[in-house]
Amino acid sequence: MAKDIITERSVDYSAWYNGIIKHAGLAENSPVKGCMIIKPYGFAIWEKMRDQLDSMFKETGHMNAYFPLFIPKSFLSKEAKHVEGFAKECAVVTHHRLMNDPNGNGVIVDPSAKLEEELIVRPTSETIIWDTYRNWIQSYRDLPLLINQWANVVRWEMKTRAFLRTAEFLWQEGHTAHSNKQEAIEETRMILDLYAQFAEEWMAMPVVKGIKTVNERFAGADDTYTIEALMQDGKALQSGTSHFLGQNFAKAFDVRFLNENNKEEFVWATSWGVSTRLMGGLIMTHSDDDGLVLPPKLAPIQVAIVPIPKPNEVINEAVDKIVKELKAKGISVKYDMDKKKRPGFKFNEYELKGVPVRLGVGKRDLANNQIELKRRDTMETINVPLEGLAQRIEDLMDEMQVNLLNKAKTYRSELTTSADDFDTFKSVIEEKGGFVSAHWDGTTETELKIKELTKATIRCIPLDAEDEEGKCILTGQPSNKRVLFAKAY
Repeated sequence: MAKDIITERSVDYSAWYNGIIKHAGLAENSPVKGCMIIKPYGFAIWEKMRDQLDSMFKETGHMNAYFPLFIPKSFLSKEAKHVEGFAKECAVVTHHRLMNDPNGNGVIVDPSAKLEEELIVRPTSETIIWDTYRNWIQSYRDLPLLINQWANVVRWEMKTRAFLRTAEFLWQEGHTAHSNKQEAIEETRMILDLYAQFAEEWMAMPVVKGIKTVNERFAGADDTYTIEALMQDGKALQSGTSHFLGQNFAKAFDVRFLNENNKEEFVWATSWGVSTRLMGGLIMTHSDDDGLVLPPKLAPIQVAIVPIPKPNEVINEAVDKIVKELKAKGISVKYDMDKKKRPGFKFNEYELKGVPVRLGVGKRDLANNQIELKRRDTMETINVPLEGLAQRIEDLMDEMQVNLLNKAKTYRSELTTSADDFDTFKSVIEEKGGFVSAHWDGTTETELKIKELTKATIRCIPLDAEDEEGKCILTGQPSNKRVLFAKAY
């Protein structure tokens, strides 16, 4: 059983998380430290995320393109804040060739093959894209330019955790150019809303929309907007960001356009992205001590059918009909006819993998025109009539999707606390965890001091935060709005 192979959350949350990834077959470590191999089942979940997001981007007028993996080092020197933000995370290519070791010890770097200019393995693509946009944009007629890229990036991390923080990860990065400031800000906010919609409607993961502090902004941005989620261990997860870049990159890469009055201006920019980090958020939002729990909308297999005790002509005939009816409703289904595994093993396997619905089909049940159904979100097992089964399962998928979202919202509500003094703040952070809503005096100095004393960071200034006169929990200085603190991944 799962409890025999997965450490319980209450015992060791990190071991539980790693156990889910291993035993659900999502990913494994690679020979390269800090990188991971995403296994087929894990990648199938990511594909469902990717395909839905891609559809949402295209519905809002964005197009996909692809830009090089390698970026000339000089490009990163053109926007000072940007290079400062990423300099310590960059992987650098210095040579372009290997050679056989004269001493017979395999291959070595050919010392004569040193590159004239080093290449950076992209940590993000703003620089190379804005160098390209200089050639694509001449007039207001070329704007807005709405481009998205699906790619991999490298940010050299040595303290890694699968999906949450790896040296190489998969993501999408949007890069848009606009003729005016207001349009660029509206783009930034629209994408934030799109991310929040995807998180809640598809991942069943509730998020807080907010704006980052100056200290937490993306390197080179004027403003960074974020969606923040709360995991089951009480830590926050930054789940997606959308950046208003102002004219910073346009000026750095000399991207200008002629406006309608035939006057030359710098364009306005945004960038935005979500990554395979969402996989970690999905796992930690819903899964339990029995394994992975998936919202039906993102489950590669929505219904698994297990014959009891093994396939036969009567069972196969009944299952064929069920499969056709489910597929006609767009429900993904697997009929497990593997005779090498017993039903109990299969039951456990599909629970570990988070398959939303499992059907057990036996001759006795069929004789009574019923079937055994188990839903993964509540672990409830019931016998249901064969008649109308496909419609019942379709309705159940919607019910489970809502149930998982509501469960996560309830948990977040229970772990969101207001604090009006520093002693209470520290106590909540250390003993209860979760989001803490508190006043802050608006200075980076105070923000960093609170982080030093408690390891809690300002996750965001919520967009729906109401004006409220108060005093900073640390300095006592005036504050007109609460911000959201938490320990975070």
